[in-house]
Amino acid sequence: MEQVIDYFESINPILAAFYATLFTWGLTAAGAGLVFLFKNPKRSVMDGMLGFTGGVMVAASFWSLLAPGIEMSPGEGFVKVIPAAVGFLLGALFLFGLDKVLPHLHINFKESEAEGVKTPWHRTTLLTLAITLHNIPEGLAVGVLFGGVAAGFDGATIGGAVALALGIGLQNFPEGFAVAMPLRRQGLSRRKSFMYGQASAIVEPIAAVIGAWAVITFEPILPYALAFAAGAMIFVVVEEVIPETQQDKHSDIAVMGFIGGFIVMMTLDVGLG
Repeated sequence: MEQVIDYFESINPILAAFYATLFTWGLTAAGAGLVFLFKNPKRSVMDGMLGFTGGVMVAASFWSLLAPGIEMSPGEGFVKVIPAAVGFLLGALFLFGLDKVLPHLHINFKESEAEGVKTPWHRTTLLTLAITLHNIPEGLAVGVLFGGVAAGFDGATIGGAVALALGIGLQNFPEGFAVAMPLRRQGLSRRKSFMYGQASAIVEPIAAVIGAWAVITFEPILPYALAFAAGAMIFVVVEEVIPETQQDKHSDIAVMGFIGGFIVMMTLDVGLG
């Protein structure tokens, strides 16, 4: 792991963010690749995986984004937390806007419950776009943290950025699986199910590069940008991930998956950051 951290320290931060999110995209593809091995996994497994995803996202929002953002903010008391509060709200509002505009369908929901602008798009496209919404704040978070390291902010470390990318990658694995398997059950070929599953993470490298560039170019926005990514991720968890795990009788398994995901991400961030 030390060699990985040393490597990321030695290259351009925008390139580092791009490479890190290529890794997270790759794990999405690996998860989607399970469609070649399984046809109809148990619903309990799917809910447990989604719960794990939510746990990682919540832990990353605090340990990797909000806490460093507050630490590096100027001022004392209430003044110190203002950038985090403002950024968090803006991030949630950004995802709220996308949620209302972008046509998508949550996993485990009926096609009549699709959200966003009404469209004749097929269910497969809508399911893929739902997970794509998850991945925008995740890629942005990784890019912003790498940009903060390049800008020299206290509290932003390469180890923390690598830990965040690793945690996001781990939760992307079940996300890829969660997209590909429902499509396979609907009759799509294994190849098409895999392609849709991995395509949901294509936005992560794009969002990461934008996030890193923005922070390096406009250094004072870093505390706001970190909180922005956190707010966007928490919105996704509360509005999408948790409801998706409560549609059947396996909510307890989803909760334990959430706890496991939170512990894994917290351990990674504290251990490497």
